[in-house]
Amino acid sequence: MSTITFDTHKFIRKLRDAGFEEKQAEAVADAFQEAQSESLPVTRDYLDSRLFELENRMVKWGIGLALGQVVVIAALVKLL
Repeated sequence: MSTITFDTHKFIRKLRDAGFEEKQAEAVADAFQEAQSESLPVTRDYLDSRLFELENRMVKWGIGLALGQVVVIAALVKLL
């Protein structure tokens, strides 16, 4: 899993340049860093496994529908 680096010093400096006070800039940087670390990023492996499961379910549904159509058509042909 890749992590995103966050330069808090640069972030605080930009906030100060924009008119924030030192304490405000530090508080915003801390809150931003905390929110970023609490997020649950999806790993590529997890996403690949979920997509593989979804694909398998779709294939099973497709095969089931195809077999169902064959049964219905065979029953209709037999009745005629």
